[in-house]
Order: sequence, then structure tokens, then C-alpha cells
Amino acid sequence: MRRALTTIVLLALSAPVNAQVAAIRAGRLIDPETATAAANQVILIENGRITAVGANVSVPRGADVIDLAQLTVLPGLVDAHNHLALTYKEVPENNVYYLTYVLDGTPLRTIQAVSNGIQMLDAGFTIVRDMGNAADYADAALRRAILMGWIPGPHIINSGIIIGGMGGQFWPTPEMAVEKNIVYPEYLDADTPDEIVKAVRHNALFGATVIKICVDCKPWGYTTDEIRLFIAEAAKIGLKVEGHVQTVDGARRAIEAGIWSIAHDRGLTDEMHKMMAQKGIWRAGTETPISLTGHTTRERYDATVRGLRNPWENKVPLTFSTDADYYVPGKTRGEVAIEFLETWKAAGIPPADILRAMTINGYKVSQTETTRGPIKVGLAADLIAVSGNPLENIDVLRDVRFVMKDGVVFKREGVMTPGKFFHRGPVNGWNIR
Repeated sequence: MRRALTTIVLLALSAPVNAQVAAIRAGRLIDPETATAAANQVILIENGRITAVGANVSVPRGADVIDLAQLTVLPGLVDAHNHLALTYKEVPENNVYYLTYVLDGTPLRTIQAVSNGIQMLDAGFTIVRDMGNAADYADAALRRAILMGWIPGPHIINSGIIIGGMGGQFWPTPEMAVEKNIVYPEYLDADTPDEIVKAVRHNALFGATVIKICVDCKPWGYTTDEIRLFIAEAAKIGLKVEGHVQTVDGARRAIEAGIWSIAHDRGLTDEMHKMMAQKGIWRAGTETPISLTGHTTRERYDATVRGLRNPWENKVPLTFSTDADYYVPGKTRGEVAIEFLETWKAAGIPPADILRAMTINGYKVSQTETTRGPIKVGLAADLIAVSGNPLENIDVLRDVRFVMKDGVVFKREGVMTPGKFFHRGPVNGWNIR
């Protein structure tokens, strides 16, 4: 009996306890909020969440030790305005995205969103705000599939179908808009208070986690009171509202209404930026770089650079936002997104502030800062690693060597290893909305 007990004790002592614990040894750990770096840190992760961070953290026996001693570890990146379920291209649509809507149905667009999401995660983006143009709720399907553990991908904040006055961002013919022979797709018409309320509820019912509206896609646009109605109705469901803005008057109405975030930079003057800074309204400027040939002009790019420098000087809350929805030969969707660093550098914004926009501000505009994003105890273990120091050279983010999402390694030594993300059935609940 004594010998049997001794054997059991020895087996217990030699067994790999803490099998769910991972320990990351970071050569350098970046805190983007304070723009500081700490050397030789240990991050403990259990069941997908961070349990300890520090230089003197003990590694439990049996933990899976991940050696990143030669790398810089930092929180995952955020693209605060992307379109994962849309990729228009030269062939066959001649870069006319309306034709993409007509030619590509929701099933194909959903598969495309999965692919683009994986490409974004590969580039280090662990959160993406997917802001419309996603066919018939392909964005909601993507978000749920990732949450349920079927596929790898960033944490998705999705808007569902963009809401606007009749016509959305297009100018349809009567046959399109009324007779519906060839509809203008992917916009919800809302021209009256009742329609505004119904459109918000429609999106929420089918899985939107943020509401996006066309503030001024038509000359009449939405009034300040109508935007306030959007905000109030969304607030009942716990959602925020982003406004697509393209005129100064539209920007003024959105700011006066107290909108959560403004997409794109047209219409955002020095005066508007000062108002945004005062009210704490997020700017998702989508500043296309000149290096993405064919997607901007030199004149437009120069204005974009000036338009990005101005809100930084005015202390407007800035997010890293790309509006990426097109194919660039030779580049993944993640590589297209990270190319937007060029505009930020051209605007003379310091690396620490660029990194803050790509991380801390991204978590705040996405409303995830208390659940995922920062490398803090209790939060989801989403983190990346690069070879250099992004506080000194922001371009090191172009080569992400390691990616962890929800405590699972997605990329190691520059190579994607997504196998553990694929499951035969839901692992986090069957009906996550």
C-alpha cells in the first residue's frame, strides 16, 4: 500500500500541471498608453486571459513557455474602419464597387470576409471595426463565427447595413430605387423618424454592434435632431453611432448632435476639429497613402496629410482607420492596412502617438478597453511581437513575428499556425449574437 501511494504521489508530481497556463518571456514589453518599455517581462495566461505581468512573475511548473526574449511584445493593433466583406478590383469591376455589390452575393462575400480577417490578424490587427458594405450581414456572420471558435480572426465590431436617406451613397434611377429591378444594395433607407427607429432596430436585430449612418450622402442629409434620434435609439440597445461625413455642414450637425465617431476626413476643418476635441468625438479619418497607387491623387494626398496633422495638433481623439475595401496586387488586406502608416509619418506624427492611435484609442472607440486590448490582468490575451521598438521606429509593425489571440498562438516566428482555431462545432456557445 505504501509503495502504491508513493507511486501515485510521484506520478502526480511529474504530471504537467497548469496545462492551461502559458508563460510569455518578453525581451521588451511596450505600454502604448504611457509610451514606455519594460525589459525582461513575464506574462502569464490562463484560459485565454492574462493572470500576471511583471519582471518577477514566477512561471508555474508545467506551463507552456513561449520565448520572445529577442522580441518586443505589445498589445494587438486596431483598424477602426475597414470593410472585410468587400474587395473591389480592376478585373472585372474596373474598381467600381457598386458592381462588386451586384456581382458578388452574400455567401461569397462572407467567405471573402473570413479570408480578409485572417489576413488582418496575420498583420497584427486583433480588433477590426467592420463598418458596413458587407452584403446581407456577412459582417455579423464573421463576428459570430470567430467568437464561437470556428475560425481565426480579429475581434469584430460590426455595423451591419449602413443607414441613410433614400439612395444611400448612390444616385439610383427610379427603376432601381422604386421598382427594384436593379436595387442599390447594402443601404437601409431611413427618411422619417419612424424609419430611423426601425432601421436601428433592424440592424441590432441581425447582429450589429455599432450603428453607421450616412450623415450627408445627399444634399439634404440628416438634421442635428435626426442624428440625435439615431444616437438615442442606439443607446437603448447599448450601441454607439458612427457618421459617414463628407461636408462641413454635415460634420457640424454630427458634432452638435454628439455623435460617437466621424468617418473620413472630408468636411473636417480646423474649426470642426476644435469642436471634436472639445466634445471628445473620435476621428476615423481613413487617410489613404499615395503609395497605394490608383486609390488617391497627389493633390488629394497632400490635403489628407494636412488634414491629419491638424487634428493631432488640436488634440482630437485619433484612431488608425483605413477604409480598406479594395485589392492591391501583391498585398494582403493586412499589408494594405499597415501601409497607411505612410500617411501618418508624412503628417509628422511621432511614433508613440501613432502607436497609441493603433492600440489604446482603438480599444476605446471599440469599447473593449475593459475586456480586451491592453496587456493587463483579467483581460483577453491578445498580443503581438516585433523585432524592433515601435516607439522609436513605427515601421517595425510591418513585420509582425508573433500573434496571440484569446491566449491561442496564431503566428510564430513569422509563420501563421492557425490549426488550433478550427473546430468541428461551436466551442463558445451556439448562438452568440
